[in-house]
Amino acid sequence: MTVALVTGAGSGIGRAVAQVLADKGAHVVCADLDEEGALATASELKGARSALLDVSNEEMIDDLVAKTERDLGVIDAVVACAGANAKGTPTEMDVATFEHVMAVNVTGSFLVARSAARGMIERNTGGSIVLIGSINSVHALSGQVAYATSKGAVLMLGKVLAVELAQHEIRVNVVGPGLTRTPMSAGMLADEEKMKWAMDRIPMKRVAEPSDIAEVVYFLLSDAARHVTGTFIPVDGGWLTGA
Repeated sequence: MTVALVTGAGSGIGRAVAQVLADKGAHVVCADLDEEGALATASELKGARSALLDVSNEEMIDDLVAKTERDLGVIDAVVACAGANAKGTPTEMDVATFEHVMAVNVTGSFLVARSAARGMIERNTGGSIVLIGSINSVHALSGQVAYATSKGAVLMLGKVLAVELAQHEIRVNVVGPGLTRTPMSAGMLADEEKMKWAMDRIPMKRVAEPSDIAEVVYFLLSDAARHVTGTFIPVDGGWLTGA
């Protein structure tokens, strides 16, 4: 890969993915709604640049992809890490909150993948796209009506994109992190009772580091996974085994 776009690169998994890709020699565009976070990530990486991006804004995405293609060439690796979460039960969650989570996690993933894929198709270069799902893509938890619904949709989005784009040599896969040490998980990580509950469900008995996820993402983007598309790979320490 030569040019990579990573959304949500200002922190957490997105930042770790940007770091791994830059270490492997890619020119990385670190995009985030947190402009300062994106700049901080890019400033630490060779050949990287930052960009302000709201993944629910179609025009911003298309403009960023077009600018990247003008400046660096066609994007051949895309990682949709930008995410949103909101706790709440189905009876108490308001529509605006539910729709915000869907707009970031689902619509945002779709818009980023669509815009980048158009360039890959137009230039006949092929490429690889990784969407960030969750163990909640396939496993429901109480209080996660918006998040789990959105991540389930991300998983099916990845599968449909894989089928549709395979003819253009574009691969699409979904990674499903389990409990990971990120700002989004900070509340749970600080709660002793919740952590005991989680550790009882993780056979490997540890929280994932963002780098654990990033290395799997890199594999899926690399030529080592050249015949892999439409897959869902949990990176969860064994949570989904049900052990």
